[in-house]
Amino acid sequence: MSLSSNPQSTSIFGKIQQQMAKMPRTAPEESLLLRVLVQAMVVVGIIATDVAAETQMSLWAIPASIAGATWSWYHRHDRNIGMKFALALAMLGALGYFVANLVGSLNDTRLVLAELLVQMQTIHTFDLPRRKDLGYSITIGLILICVAGTLSQTLAFAPLLLLFLTIAIPVLFLDYRARIDLPPLKISSPSQIAKIGLPWQRLGQLLGIVIAIGLVVFALMPRFPGYQGSLPVSAPVQYQQDKFDPQSIQNPGYQRKGKSGGKGAPQIDGTNGDGDSDGKLDETFYYGFNSKISQNLRGAMKPKLVMRVRAQAAGFWKALAFDRYTGQGWEISQNDRTRKIRRPAWDYKFTIDYRRTRMPTKQVIQSYTALEELPNIIPGMPLASEIYFPTPEIAIDLEGSLRSPVGLQKGLTYTVVSQVPYRDRQLLDAASTTYDPKIVERYLQIPDKIAPKLQKYTQNLVSDYPQQQVGNNSEPLKSNYAKALYLAQYLKQRYRIPQDPLGLARIPDGEDLASWFLFRCEGKSTTCEPGGYADHFVTTYTMMLRSIGIPARLIVGFDSGKFNPFTGYYEVSNTDAHALTEVYFPNFGWFAFDPIPGHPLTPPGVDEDQTFSALGQLWKWVAGWLPSPVTAWIAQIWALTIGWLIVGMAWFFGLFNQGWLGIFIGSAIAIAIAFCGWWGWQQLTKWRYRQWLKKLSPVERVYQQMLAHLRDRGISKHPAQTPLEYARVVGNNRPNSIGSLVTEISQAYSAWRYGAEAQRLDRLQQLLADLKKDKAQ
Repeated sequence: MSLSSNPQSTSIFGKIQQQMAKMPRTAPEESLLLRVLVQAMVVVGIIATDVAAETQMSLWAIPASIAGATWSWYHRHDRNIGMKFALALAMLGALGYFVANLVGSLNDTRLVLAELLVQMQTIHTFDLPRRKDLGYSITIGLILICVAGTLSQTLAFAPLLLLFLTIAIPVLFLDYRARIDLPPLKISSPSQIAKIGLPWQRLGQLLGIVIAIGLVVFALMPRFPGYQGSLPVSAPVQYQQDKFDPQSIQNPGYQRKGKSGGKGAPQIDGTNGDGDSDGKLDETFYYGFNSKISQNLRGAMKPKLVMRVRAQAAGFWKALAFDRYTGQGWEISQNDRTRKIRRPAWDYKFTIDYRRTRMPTKQVIQSYTALEELPNIIPGMPLASEIYFPTPEIAIDLEGSLRSPVGLQKGLTYTVVSQVPYRDRQLLDAASTTYDPKIVERYLQIPDKIAPKLQKYTQNLVSDYPQQQVGNNSEPLKSNYAKALYLAQYLKQRYRIPQDPLGLARIPDGEDLASWFLFRCEGKSTTCEPGGYADHFVTTYTMMLRSIGIPARLIVGFDSGKFNPFTGYYEVSNTDAHALTEVYFPNFGWFAFDPIPGHPLTPPGVDEDQTFSALGQLWKWVAGWLPSPVTAWIAQIWALTIGWLIVGMAWFFGLFNQGWLGIFIGSAIAIAIAFCGWWGWQQLTKWRYRQWLKKLSPVERVYQQMLAHLRDRGISKHPAQTPLEYARVVGNNRPNSIGSLVTEISQAYSAWRYGAEAQRLDRLQQLLADLKKDKAQ
């Protein structure tokens, strides 16, 4: 028997149909302006996501969503049952597409989730009858702008964020009007938008306040690891795994002889591909990113932004370490022992077996994004414990340096988790000077022909330290840490970097770089200027330390770069690449020193609390735009203020160490200060309240005075309550006389505030006076 022939089944379906027909229809949202502005918020969110993630969702999502919103407006009074079923099927299809994409995008799900939201919102726009549905769209627009904020690395996101805020504030205003059942504002033509009754001036002031508070919050926001969210890493990179040579370093500007680098590509020995020994630096790529480097090169690189780094602490983004000095350069002596390491197939995390240290450490998470083609080295802060990288294998050498199977392509992102050691001066001063034989063999190597003279020269500098100080009263340098600091400072003060990058002659063949740097001007005229290029300082400094028995090595990498306080990223250029010297301290590991003039003695690290470092970076950025006298004046005022405050606090707390009389006087002063502070705050609050009332419109002034009076009587208004909701609460819990007065004032205020209806001010003032006279509780 068929289903339709069964009277019982027909009766059941008939009853269901009748019940559906009897169901009350949902009241649609009639405010066209609210709908248009909500749609504009969503459009801005989609565009912002596209700009931040460099996608093209806007090409289809914006036209489709506008079409859906238009269809929804014209069919807002219909049930749209067929459309609802079609939309349900479309959402199931979007969900399936999301699951399929999610499997291949586990490295970073933010963009996949954003794409799902865009698809769901586009489908949702075809059915927006209710204000609650518009609320969903507002939420999706907010989520999209937040996702775009996490993906953005430039200021291109800032105008879209400002536009979003500009739209969002009137949307909240109109949504609030709808929630208290005020009639929608009518717009018959575009020219009437400015005359619809919106408080444009107050909305503009609110926008300015939101922006100002947002900037302050961003500057003060701690750079905790938790603010990194998920650890960013690019999608998997395809390459031929059988051709991955872990010993190879691919620097596009500097290639080994016998390997393709293109005609004219400089070789590691300082000659170019044509065999011409002009020894010029490549203008784009730093020469130090190779397994063997020659420092007998001249010239300078042209500045170019190559990388952005997100980290809660600044640092030297270390790339390679060299242990063997060749006389005019460096090499990694045991490069042939570089080995591959693999990660699990289901995860992007490599676990690095780093050398532990007894020095306290702090975990620092860094996310790197390549903006240009870079060599296949993986920069990171010292003591990397984890790395999230988009290839199934990487390589690590005996110095702890990491290498990728392929060059860092433009747009590639990876994350390094480092256990960065603090630099405790007291612990390092007390470090042992007894070294492991392997350390002595590798990091005290020095050419025999320069060793005696260099050792004598350096030892004399260290021995003469007390006589060089003011008053000849200084203690001699006892620890290796103190000697390292002094020698770095000595080179900074006595030697110079040439102004003309090509003005410095090449080091003669067979001449040692360190000896040439220190002694070439001995016995010559004053026209001979001692010094060399920046990395020459580092090599000379390293060899000086080795000559007096302090293990040292040369490392290369990138300086932290310029911090952008509005994006939170360090912007790193190719010219930020340079060398440093690392000194070994038994049980504590390697610590870097910088002998280059104009640089701090030690690179940035975690020695000081940098939780709120963005505020300091912001001040440095602002100070860079101010004239020097202005910054000096501000610094002087700040120093004087802090100085007087410290003196006053020291005197006050000193009273409590002067017996019972001091405790009595100190307690009396504390009580007096507390009372004066309380009384002053009360007077200030009252004065500010009176000034605030003067700026209000007369109707709103009466309403606010009513709220203040009721608050003093213990009938406070909750911020989430509307005026009429508050009046109903008062009427239900207080005598009728109070309830009627509050209701009438609240109704008049709502009609004036949200309906632009004129009110009798004298009547409202009389109602307020009657309310204040009524002492009934």
